[in-house]
Amino acid sequence: MRGAAARPPFAAFLAFCAVPVLFHLVIMETSHIHLGLSLGGLFKLGFVTASVLTHWGIYSGLLLTFGLTLRPGHEPLITAMARRMHGALDTELTRYTRGVTIAWCVFFGCQLTVSITLFCAAPLVVWSCFVNIFDIPLVAAMFGAEYLFRIWYLPNPPRHSLAAILQMVAEVGEGSKPV
Repeated sequence: MRGAAARPPFAAFLAFCAVPVLFHLVIMETSHIHLGLSLGGLFKLGFVTASVLTHWGIYSGLLLTFGLTLRPGHEPLITAMARRMHGALDTELTRYTRGVTIAWCVFFGCQLTVSITLFCAAPLVVWSCFVNIFDIPLVAAMFGAEYLFRIWYLPNPPRHSLAAILQMVAEVGEGSKPV
């Protein structure tokens, strides 16, 4: 049973990674076909549209979700998550988690800016590579950079497992609560 229970999350992860790669391969292989009303053009347009809506929708939603928690009178999202995991937070950790919320907003904004710029100014294959191939590694790099900064910046950084973080994220309710 344990092996069977472990497969669905792995299968979901593979699909999560494979679908964007498939979209990029289709866009790349159809690079000679112009977007338009031909059958090939409409086929390609479907993959481009799905990639655009997915990438821009996710990053706009994340930027909005994280950014709205930075308004006066609201608790930054990462601060709320840290408080949920660790209880009361000292001033230094509260300041740090606010900074991390800001850093993620900058990351989301940069992702959107680069994506829109490439979409408008670069060949479609270049844009597709950015949103479909480099997206997940860039997110992983951001998590890694935040982790390295945390252990460098905080004298006694909180330790928690990936499973605990994922469980907490799954339980997070809507938005932030006013402070």
